[in-house]
Amino acid sequence: MDTHVLLSNLTNPTLLFFVLGILATVVKSDLEIPPASIKFISLYLLFSIGFKGGQELAHSAFTPEILYSLGFGLLVAALIPLYTFFVLKRRLSVADAGAVAAAYGSVSAVTFVSAVSFLEMQQRHFSGHMVAVMALMEAPAIIVGVILMQRYEADSEESRPSLGAIVQHSFTNGSVLMVLGSLIIGLIADTKQAEGIKPFTTDIFKGFLAIFLLEMGMVTARRFAAFRHYGRFVTAFALLVPLLNGCLVAALSHLVTDSEGNRFIFAILAASASYIAVPAAMRLAAPKADPGLYLPMALGVTFPFNITVGMPLYFAIVQHF
Repeated sequence: MDTHVLLSNLTNPTLLFFVLGILATVVKSDLEIPPASIKFISLYLLFSIGFKGGQELAHSAFTPEILYSLGFGLLVAALIPLYTFFVLKRRLSVADAGAVAAAYGSVSAVTFVSAVSFLEMQQRHFSGHMVAVMALMEAPAIIVGVILMQRYEADSEESRPSLGAIVQHSFTNGSVLMVLGSLIIGLIADTKQAEGIKPFTTDIFKGFLAIFLLEMGMVTARRFAAFRHYGRFVTAFALLVPLLNGCLVAALSHLVTDSEGNRFIFAILAASASYIAVPAAMRLAAPKADPGLYLPMALGVTFPFNITVGMPLYFAIVQHF
């Protein structure tokens, strides 16, 4: 790994605000960002990423690489929960194993946003269709997780929602709907008209990301202590499995695309874990699963690892393979 890239990432202002959020919680500061503001900022970040991705697609020709990328993303999202479920089932209940597997097979939109910021810092470009790949990778992991839970849960409940309802819920989840809707709008929007909102979609992006990561730092510090009683296994899983997924996909993604930016995005999507769409779906599909387990794993361990050490590591692998 290039130590310059690692140092540059660790001194990135947006990441430093994440550290500040952790510090604020540790010292028991009364620093607080209003929930309504954070909701607006999260929607803005998804809107900006989706819209810019749609604009990129509008100005690029439709190629087989786009289809290959979509297929590769869906395959990765389906395979990760398939193998992680059986690893987790050795130590956790079926419901918890299914929920955690779904979370790690799915993707984190905030990690994706941070990865975009990292690529900009490295002056690397990624294709707009990767936004669509990110959005479509939410559902397969949820579907596989639910199927595995239904297959191995001994006391299957008659009141459990149908698989169709779970899939519909995953696509109508606010974060997925916002990024997909913005992607479509960016794709069909008139280019001259789109230039009019460029200052809003581009110029202030990193400032809003910094404030959002400040909040994520505070949330991470609060939730990290909640699952320590689960022992070292879940902590090791939350570090090693994303590392394995990210490194493998970073190395194998050359089969789909030659773009370093696209390959890096694939790696970070494979390494990330959902803590927005999947928890919302699991409330319906797996009420027995403990949110105090899969939420802190994704947000308290995997997310900080990916944005500090993971991204420079995956980027280095992409450059050398």
